[in-house]
Amino acid sequence: MEPNKKSPEPDNTAVRTALWRAIHLEIDAKPAVIEDEIGLKLIAPQEDWQQRPDMHADFTKRLRASIVARARFIEDLIIDQSEKGIAQYVLLGAGLDTFAQRRPDIASKLQIFEIDQPETQEWKQQRLNTLGYGIPDWLHFVSVDFEQTSWFDELIKAGFNINKPAVIACTGVTLYLTKEAIMDTLHKIAQMAQGSVLAMTFYLPLALMDEADQQLQMIGEKGAREAGTPFVSFFPPEEVLIMAHEAGLKNSRIISTKDMKQRYFKDRTDGLTPASGEMFLICDF
Repeated sequence: MEPNKKSPEPDNTAVRTALWRAIHLEIDAKPAVIEDEIGLKLIAPQEDWQQRPDMHADFTKRLRASIVARARFIEDLIIDQSEKGIAQYVLLGAGLDTFAQRRPDIASKLQIFEIDQPETQEWKQQRLNTLGYGIPDWLHFVSVDFEQTSWFDELIKAGFNINKPAVIACTGVTLYLTKEAIMDTLHKIAQMAQGSVLAMTFYLPLALMDEADQQLQMIGEKGAREAGTPFVSFFPPEEVLIMAHEAGLKNSRIISTKDMKQRYFKDRTDGLTPASGEMFLICDF
């Protein structure tokens, strides 16, 4: 390492998301919505990590449920699509996703492209090597400075075949982007091959959230502003569908919090249920 050069560090949001998946396993009732112990191994936090304010068991319960539901939904989608023959998987804003390490039986049959900021990716690759997981030849890290570089161009340089269908997952990203940047991303995705599937999360305006979630959302917005990563974009479902149509994406639909509750939480005994702010845009090209 060069003198005075800082070691790479992962994005704080990526760490928090991975820790929410981990704490779900430790404090919520069984069965788990998703089982992800590897994220915790990657981060290797201090022993008192569960005492972090953003890990508060009750206060963040609905947010934690949203995170595990989104992860399970994407995992179910990629497994289903791989069984149908899709062999490329793009994670736009991959963070500390661990599907490749947790499900090598499925992942090894795919070409997986994880797109994110250079520091987070450098740190993650170092940790994967340290822990003995390594970087298999079917796992591609596409490091992008989103303000200076086209993620789409870098994806193709990394070996992505634009003529073959893919699953494209983008979760927890649009909240930080302008509408113009989101539309640019949707236009690029619409250039991908017929047979591709997009799953992208969007966030409701405060007034459309359940009252139980509004205070938590305001606290989250304040924290994001103070951290220098303000929340930027919120949309009603009908506007998201219009955006998809204008970008040239076909067969678009919304998966709501109500849908997630029905899929993953209807028989739970611990009252775990996702927050109302997040929805999925699904497009089958």
